[in-house]
Amino acid sequence: MERWEHFSNRLSGLAAAIRNQAQAIDPNEPVYQLTRMDERLSNSVAERRFQTLLLGLFAGIALVIATVGIYGVISYAVSRRMHEIGVRMALGAQRSDVLQMVIWRGMRLTLSGVTLGLAAAFALPRVLKNLLFEVSVTDPLTFAVIPLLLILVALLACYIPARRAMKVDPMVALRYE
Repeated sequence: MERWEHFSNRLSGLAAAIRNQAQAIDPNEPVYQLTRMDERLSNSVAERRFQTLLLGLFAGIALVIATVGIYGVISYAVSRRMHEIGVRMALGAQRSDVLQMVIWRGMRLTLSGVTLGLAAAFALPRVLKNLLFEVSVTDPLTFAVIPLLLILVALLACYIPARRAMKVDPMVALRYE
């Protein structure tokens, strides 16, 4: 802390010296807002940084909502199809077939959503351009990583109900109805 106070005192002394020098050169020229360049730069991008932070926060919330939504839809579909899954297993379907069936159902929804999202992102570059700082509107890394992240999260959200469907006892499912 003592070191910072020493540095701050030196800066205020330097600011006074700059003011005196400017007044000596031109007494009619006002000198105001003496700040360090890093502070000025930080202040100039503060609003965009805040907007980017909010955009990232909302994107994270959207990812959580999408995950819960996919999980809920697939879980509901699996619970509604327990009888059918039991019949399939009684007729000889393997657990891996049931896993593949349930996961593929959820991934079709996810892949269609990712495709529509990518199309919209390519179609709306002017809107996105004002929100981005030091990133291209069609940043290849972003357009590769984010869809993969969404697909992986959806795969996990589909896997949990699929595991539950694999554990269905065919006899219990057949007796249920």
